[in-house]
Parts: sequence; C-alpha cells; structure tokens
Amino acid sequence: MQFRHLIMILLFVTACSKTSAQPAKRLAPGDVIATVGSTSITLSEVDDKALQQPTANFGSMKLSQALYEARRAAVDDLIADALLDQEAKARRLDRSALVEQEITAKMTAVSDADISTWYQQNQARVQGTPLEQVRQPIRAYLTQERMQAARERYLDELKGKSRVRVLLDPPRQTVAAASGAAKGPANAPIELIEFSDFQCPYCQRANPTVLQVLNTYGDRIRFVYRHFPLGNHPNAKPAAEASQCAAEQGKFWEYHDALFANPSKLADADLKQRAAELGLDAGKFNACVDTHKYKTHVESDMKAGEEAGVNGTPAFFINGRMISGAQPFDAFKRVIDEELEIKKR
Repeated sequence: MQFRHLIMILLFVTACSKTSAQPAKRLAPGDVIATVGSTSITLSEVDDKALQQPTANFGSMKLSQALYEARRAAVDDLIADALLDQEAKARRLDRSALVEQEITAKMTAVSDADISTWYQQNQARVQGTPLEQVRQPIRAYLTQERMQAARERYLDELKGKSRVRVLLDPPRQTVAAASGAAKGPANAPIELIEFSDFQCPYCQRANPTVLQVLNTYGDRIRFVYRHFPLGNHPNAKPAAEASQCAAEQGKFWEYHDALFANPSKLADADLKQRAAELGLDAGKFNACVDTHKYKTHVESDMKAGEEAGVNGTPAFFINGRMISGAQPFDAFKRVIDEELEIKKR
C-alpha cells in the first residue's frame, strides 16, 4: 500500500490548479462488490482497508470521489490477494514463494546508469542535492517502482485465467459535450470530454497521452475538447477564444496542436501568426480575435466545468467518470476498459 500511496500523492501534483459527483448506489456492508472466480469480496472487507487511508492521499477531491478511490484501491488490493492465493494453492506454494518466483526473480535490477538517468531527468525534485547523497533513495524508489510494474504484469496474467468482476459503482458527473470541438463517432460507446487550458504545462504534458488513447481505441471513442482557462494564466483565455476563431474556419484541431507545440508563444501577435501559418483568412481571424467573438462560448465552457467539479486542468470525464490531471495512459485505459465491459452487460 505504501507504493500506492506514493503514486496517489504524485497524481495530485499533475494538474494546474485554480467535484459535484453523482452519488453511487448505496451499499450495505454485506453487499458483494467484486468477485475473483468463485471468491466474493464484500463492502465490509473493503472498508476495513479503505477507511484506514489518510485523507491527504486524496487532495481536494470531493468526499464521494475520495471514498470511491479509497474503496477502489482496497478492492484492487483484495483482488490481487485472492488471485495470488488461488494460484499459490493450485501450485502448492506459499504466497511468498509464488511472489519470489513470478515477480521478484523476474524484476530487472536497478543499475547505476538507471539511477544517474533518473537523477538527471528529475533535477527539480532533487533540488540540487549531490547524486551520492540521494543514490540509495533513488535506488529504493526505482526498485519499488519496478517491483510494482512486475507485480501488475503478473496480476494481469492471472486475471486472464480467473474471471474478475468489479461491481463497485463509481460516481459520475453529468457533463454536456455542448458545442465543443469533437473527434470520433457521435454514437461511440466511450465519450471522453477534456477541460483544458492552452497555457497549462500539465495540459501540454497530457496531450500525447490523449493522442495515444485516441489511436488505441479508434472509433470506440468520442473525444470532446472544452475550454477551462485558469485565472493565473493570462494568455489562456485569449488563446481559447482564438482557437474558436480557427474552428470557425474549420481548423480547430490544427490550431490546437500548433498552440500546444509553442506554449511560450501565446501573446496576441503569436495567436495571429499561428493562424496565418495555417493558411486561415487573416482578416476574418483577426477581426474574430479582436472583437472577442467567442468570449461567451469560452465562459460557457468554464461554467460547465465548474458545475462538474473541475478545479484544475487538465480534467477529463470518461462517460462521466472524472480523471484529474496529466495521468499516464494506464489510468485512462483502466477506466475505458471498465466502461467497455459495462456496455457488454
């Protein structure tokens, strides 16, 4: 659980900061909320673990979302325990022996080169501390990270051998796609809505992940972009308005990509130059920008985001399920795969 807690803490610093969640189904302690083959996991078992987690792990989440996240983390741990116990019993091993054979022994050792690379790539986190002073903590962190990755790979393998179902309902937001720029079929089983800010570094960091999601799931995803320029980013709102002026000429996504490719160039002259480089009608575009034609449109997006509980960017809603911050691809994959499975029921 310590590694999970570390990850939870890291996730809450992956968004630019400035949820009303729909309550999930009320559950009784004896209700089954997950199954692993013939093994059932009840709410009371989950809450024995979930309610021991520090509130600091959940940042500024609304209580309903934080409770779901705590319970879901506990469900995942209990599922993992059940899978390992079932496999160990089938192979007539202790769980510790199974973990040693299938996880620990298969983990790649952390080299000095790995430590040096991590140190160079994370200068802001080490704050100038000499490498020799942080070598062992870095080694311990990378070792734990690799152990967790090896464990997840093995658990995925075990899940393929034993049917696992999670019946815990997540809170969902009611978020309208409105008139945001969109990609993908309108009837796709997954609707992914992003509230974003062109001046937010975490939004820029999340953009390649969004593209990976779209490339992975193809026509099963309907992606909608909505604006949420933060007050502490003075160029974000003009950039959002300018992107709508580009949309007026059929070039929203090209303009969107150009702005994220040049995050330090969002002044008025830069916004107009990007349009010219994309071959837009400069006269129409400049007049659109100068008159703030889409000011109301952007403000409408911001209001919708606030009503949905957005308080930082990027914020994503997958069929109403919120993902906050620049999360890794696996965070999106888990939710999307669950939603696709729900559609099959």
